[in-house]
Amino acid sequence: MKAIYVLINTLFFVSVTLPAIELIEFPTEKNNMPLIWQADLENGYYQNPIIHADFSDPDIVALGDDYYMTASSFNSAPGLPILHSNDLVNWQLINYALPIQQPREHYNTPQHGNGVWAPNIRYHNGLFWIFYPDPDFGIYVITAKDPAKAWSTPTLILKGKGIIDPTPLWDDDGKAYLLHAWAKSRAGFNNVLSIREMSADASWVSDEYQHIVDGNTLPSYRTLEGPKFYKRNGFYYIFAPAGGVDLGWQSVFRSKHILGPYEDKIVMAQGNSLTNGPHQGSWINTPYGQDWFVHFQSKNAYGRIVHLQPLQWLNDWPVIGRDPDKDGIGEPVLKYRKPKAKRFLSTQIPNSDEFNAEQLGLQWQWNANPQPHWFSLTDSAGYLTLSQQQEVADSLWLTPSLLLQKLPAERFFVETKLVFNPETYQGDSGLLLFGEDYAWIGISRSDEGALHLVYSQCKGARKGCTEHKTIITEVTTETMYLRLLVQPGAHAVFSYKTSEASQYRAIGEHFSAKKGRWVGAKVGLFNVNKLVSRNSHSVHYDYIRFSKVADK
Repeated sequence: MKAIYVLINTLFFVSVTLPAIELIEFPTEKNNMPLIWQADLENGYYQNPIIHADFSDPDIVALGDDYYMTASSFNSAPGLPILHSNDLVNWQLINYALPIQQPREHYNTPQHGNGVWAPNIRYHNGLFWIFYPDPDFGIYVITAKDPAKAWSTPTLILKGKGIIDPTPLWDDDGKAYLLHAWAKSRAGFNNVLSIREMSADASWVSDEYQHIVDGNTLPSYRTLEGPKFYKRNGFYYIFAPAGGVDLGWQSVFRSKHILGPYEDKIVMAQGNSLTNGPHQGSWINTPYGQDWFVHFQSKNAYGRIVHLQPLQWLNDWPVIGRDPDKDGIGEPVLKYRKPKAKRFLSTQIPNSDEFNAEQLGLQWQWNANPQPHWFSLTDSAGYLTLSQQQEVADSLWLTPSLLLQKLPAERFFVETKLVFNPETYQGDSGLLLFGEDYAWIGISRSDEGALHLVYSQCKGARKGCTEHKTIITEVTTETMYLRLLVQPGAHAVFSYKTSEASQYRAIGEHFSAKKGRWVGAKVGLFNVNKLVSRNSHSVHYDYIRFSKVADK
């Protein structure tokens, strides 16, 4: 790794005792993890977000009392996460529908911001379906009888650049249609929604299309995208966001005829609420006669976190959230009565991992399609062994073998134990906070030959950067404990201790996490060296443990 090494000789970089912040201790049993973020208030109400993690462009299908969600996964592998809930508030990550990104060779290297964009999940004719776009290749479809098990191999049903955000509709007369948006970066235009005929089994999609909603003809509309196609009470409905990710709104279009013309109405906007850009999600009608809307909020380094809003119908128009002005334009709620359900069980997306299982926890994703030789959970029982892989360029940005997971809450601790051979280790390994700006703390062999604990930063990684390393101390022990504190606003403090130390010592510098390309920042582990051959200089991670910062 090309790097700038700096000895600590200023107060700015001095190692200090970590400020006293109360840490809520956590159990190590995987089935009794602490709730880093809890949406269910357990008093008949819930709070938003229901998932404080980056599950972008969420879409949901209901089958009886079971709700299944998927979301964009971009370049991460595995992709297309599958989440399950019985109450719309408490969610569990149960599977990935796309174990390997396709085309495989293309996604064996990181493709930041590309890959799986906004998907659509449906249940039809005894099968679960996911239609998902790749803006550089076209529209794919996969199916499964059980969403918790293996899904079919992706089939490219519509080739073309810039065709995004597909949503199917199987009509009452047996005909089927595919509605989608366009990405200007590839197609040369956007802000319109187009419809095509499709076979009922999705094996054929027409090359011919018709624009049925044109945002360019609507006052102040821009970036109309992410449509979801429904039918209710004789109306065809298109739920579609507009106005951009950070400051946009949710619109709905309706018509008695599938090809239009369509009326338009804004049905949810930020208004006087604290939730910016509330849009792009899924309407759900429950078995108990209630209607809800799940959507995301773009929250900078935390990514696009997931909210749940009540939905009411007024004169065959949906009103999402609260409507204090009674104008039919709802505002997001931060707290509301929980949906009707048979039971509520407080859950969270997993984050801690003791590495005692035969497989990695579902929270983990790689920076590109993984290779079997990158890691092992059996070489050293109870440890994650990371084989050393070649770093690409002068930073970690294009390194495929980064093992990453989403930020789980606004503030939290994460701690890991790193075990290595201090006499022979060559390379870089440590605890990483990854985005377009990234930072890590860990071990590194300097050009002079000494093994050091270092703190490293890289600013502007997407456009190319060189890591700036600060030497903290020389390393002679075989064990190092690394910790990261993420505070509100995604401001981070890294710290460390050795086996002999009783307290962590903080690196005297705050790091402001930054989102990646269309995704939030991520926490991760890695082991790289630009020069070494494959599988040399392995390191072992005993665990990674997330814990809640007390509300004091």
